[in-house]
Amino acid sequence: MVTPHASRLPGILSGFERQILTDWLGVLRQTTDARLPAAELESQCEIIIARLAQGCRDGNVSDIEAASFAPLRDILADLSRTRALLGFSPAETATFLFSLKQPLFDRLRDVPGAEAASLASETLTVSQLIDALGLFMMETFQRAREEVIIRQQTEISELSTPVVRLWQGILALPLIGTLDSARTQVVMENLLDSIVRFEADIAIIDITGVPTVDTLVAQHLLKTVAAARLMGADCIVSGIRPQIAQTMVHLGVELNVVSKANLSDAFALALRRLGKTVVSVKRPLAADIA
Repeated sequence: MVTPHASRLPGILSGFERQILTDWLGVLRQTTDARLPAAELESQCEIIIARLAQGCRDGNVSDIEAASFAPLRDILADLSRTRALLGFSPAETATFLFSLKQPLFDRLRDVPGAEAASLASETLTVSQLIDALGLFMMETFQRAREEVIIRQQTEISELSTPVVRLWQGILALPLIGTLDSARTQVVMENLLDSIVRFEADIAIIDITGVPTVDTLVAQHLLKTVAAARLMGADCIVSGIRPQIAQTMVHLGVELNVVSKANLSDAFALALRRLGKTVVSVKRPLAADIA
């Protein structure tokens, strides 16, 4: 292992910073990083080289966990999270930092009086250092991507389970997509909050957009119905298509709740339960208005 005092890397990074930066930008302009504004890309590369020189000068070149590399790790972590939000791929993010290797190798070969064994050792040190930093950047990038995905899934689940107030005391919950345990929890929370907020007596759960209803989906529906009943609201399930009805019969699935073929029938039933009805009103003629 090369010690910080034996390594020429700190001196190369400090003495040839502008040349390394120019060469690195030349490589990056051939990659997807070229879509970033030139000034922004140059600023990112410049600060990385400066922080890399600081870390190598003040600590062990082979230990990126050292305190001297903390500023560089912070910069790389911020860049990784930014790239995750901008939609960069893992390969593009890795290529960004790994492309720094070649400019550093070129500068090492230009050092006068470098012996073959020393040059090989320095090259290995640089390669291991950039690989370690690249791995750190990828791990941070992956965590950021996972956070983005989880947040998007949560937002999509909330958006795909809207509770609509159809009438005073009547709510509708149209479901689209497959019901799983996590989504059932979101559905239940949205429905219960709306029951309290609108003081609803009846909640219509429309499953027209649910592709299949099996035993597991039925259990999730029953949990939602039971929770709504505990809040004082009765439930009606609508949107059971013929093929879903046949599947439920074959599986022996029983919802044990009033169901209707479509949302309009369920709404009409809910109105009747509340002692209300919708009637047609004769449209007045223009002569009658005059």
